Amino acid sequence: MLKIGYKLSSEEHQPQNLIAQAQRAEQCGFSFAMISDHFHPWIGAQGQSPFVWPVIGAIAQVTSKLKLGTAVTCPTMRIHPGIIAQAAATVASMMPGRFILGLGAGENLNEHIFGHRWPPVRVRHAMLKEAVEIIRLLWSGKQENFSGEYYDVENARLYTLPDTLPPIALAASGSNAAELAAEIGDGFVGTTPDAEVIDVFNRSGGSGKPRYGELTVCWAENQTQAEETAYKLWPISGLNGPLMSELALPAYFEQAATMIDKTAVAKAVICGPDPERHWQAIQEYARAGYDHVFVHQVGPDQDGFFQFYERKILPRL
Repeated sequence: MLKIGYKLSSEEHQPQNLIAQAQRAEQCGFSFAMISDHFHPWIGAQGQSPFVWPVIGAIAQVTSKLKLGTAVTCPTMRIHPGIIAQAAATVASMMPGRFILGLGAGENLNEHIFGHRWPPVRVRHAMLKEAVEIIRLLWSGKQENFSGEYYDVENARLYTLPDTLPPIALAASGSNAAELAAEIGDGFVGTTPDAEVIDVFNRSGGSGKPRYGELTVCWAENQTQAEETAYKLWPISGLNGPLMSELALPAYFEQAATMIDKTAVAKAVICGPDPERHWQAIQEYARAGYDHVFVHQVGPDQDGFFQFYERKILPRL
C-alpha cells in the first residue's frame, strides 16, 4: 500500500517551525516524515540550516505515531560514522519503531567545510560503504575496534541502544548507487520517479525493501503565485547531473540557477492548487516502483499546504 509522507525542509525553516510542522503532519494523517540534514542551504534565499539531531530529538517528544527519517545524512566527512551511529541509536531509543536512518554519499556543499578534499564519486561510495559497516558494528552494543581504509575506531562501545535497531535507507540517483543501496541498505531513497534505477535496486537485492521517493511541490492559492515562490526558493529543481553534488557554496548554486528560467522550474515542481496534478505526480512515483512518497512543500505557506493535502489528497488513500 502506498504511503504518503511529509518533507521537513531544514534549508527553509527554523527549528521550532520544523517541530511544529512535524506535529501538524501527524495530525493531518501523514504516515511518516523525512527531514533534510544540511550544513548550508542550497541557496541563500532559503535562509536556514539547523543541526538536525536536536530537532529530531524534539520531534520525538511532540509526536507519538509519526515515523521519521533523515533524508539524508552523510556519515563520511563532516561527521564521523561512529557519531552518527550513536546519534541514530539515541533517537531510535526515544521513538521506538519510528526512526529511519537515511544515509547518502553527500554533497560538496555540506562536506567540504572542514578542509577535506571532496573525493570522486567512486571514493565517496567506498567511504559510505565503510561508514555503514561501522554503524552496524557499533550497534552490536559490544566494545569494538575497526581499522579500515578511511576510518578507525578504537575501543568504542554504545551503551544506549534501542530494543529494535532502526533500518538504514540509502539514497541513490544512478545505477551504481542503487546497487550499493541494495547491497548494504534496508531501503532506498530517491528524488525522481526513475523506474530504471528502482529496477536496478530491486534486481540487486532490494526487492521487498521500502522505497522512499521525494516529490517537490509548491501549493498556493493560484498558479502564478506558486510558480513565483518555487522559482525564488527552489530554482535548483531545474539543475541535474553532477552539479548537485559537486558545487561547493550556496553562491555557486545561485549562479547556476541564473541559467534556469521560471518555466523550467514550473515543469520540475508541481505548482498550484489543482489536486489532480498533485495526485498524478504521486502516482507517477508509485508507477516507478516507490511504495513511500514524501512531499516537499516549497515556501512559507505550510499551513495552506497541510489544509489542501488534508482535504484533497490524503483522503484518496
